Amino acid sequence: MLVNDAYVRASSKMAKSAAAFMEIKNISSQDDRLLDVESKVAKRVELHTHIKSDDGVMKMRRVEDGFLISGNDTLRLERGGNHIMFMGLAQPFVNGESILITLFFESAGPLDLEIPIKMKERSTIKSHSHSHSHSHSKPHTHSHTHSD
Repeated sequence: MLVNDAYVRASSKMAKSAAAFMEIKNISSQDDRLLDVESKVAKRVELHTHIKSDDGVMKMRRVEDGFLISGNDTLRLERGGNHIMFMGLAQPFVNGESILITLFFESAGPLDLEIPIKMKERSTIKSHSHSHSHSHSKPHTHSHTHSD
């Protein structure tokens, strides 16, 4: 799995919840599924999507069975769509700092990520992470930030 443009956003320092967004590329030809996510930064971390209710209002809903990522395809976790939700934040999020999360995939297994905190709209700074493993080592992640 390759993860690009990952970031977490909280609306304010006093916020009790936050959301994370990213692109997850399945570099295998086999389908996989993002099953769960964990982090110590919140009491609950869930996979969420937006669903239009019968009265036409968009509501967030937990996705119990995870997100399918087809072989050689990309899952986009984005505002207004599928995303990772953090509820009951353990401490205020500080712009420019980062948090640690672990993504759990059905086939690829766990993937640890460090993702930056952005308090406002996305800036011109591009950030991406990627994961790989070497023989005789466990998968690990690198993060890079580029300013335009």
